[in-house]
Amino acid sequence: QVQLVESGGGLVQAGGSLRLSCAVSGRTFSSYTMGWFRQAPGKEREFVATIRWSGGRTYYTDSVKGRFTISRDNAKNTVFLQMNSLKPEDTAVYYCAASTRILTTTPGTFAYWGQGTQVTVSS
Repeated sequence: QVQLVESGGGLVQAGGSLRLSCAVSGRTFSSYTMGWFRQAPGKEREFVATIRWSGGRTYYTDSVKGRFTISRDNAKNTVFLQMNSLKPEDTAVYYCAASTRILTTTPGTFAYWGQGTQVTVSS
């Protein structure tokens, strides 16, 4: 059974940093695209960042470029999202997801999802 388990969320002041982790288990994801999405109250789930498990190619939504970094540790089967210079508008539940598609950012193309972790940025 495929499992994605996020951790690392919390409450932080504006300008602070958090690192989210996504532990992946249940199968080999070497050909997958791993993604981070977020959903704020009353809003649709939106793409944040993706990384190809093999090769490490990354892609970010414009609002987080230069502040967030997605990475993966192949040996630990873990994907990370380092978030710096956090803003109140980054407040959301953050989800880790996996897709067999290449260069995809659409939530509907991701077959596997974690349970989400809350990130709250105070002003």
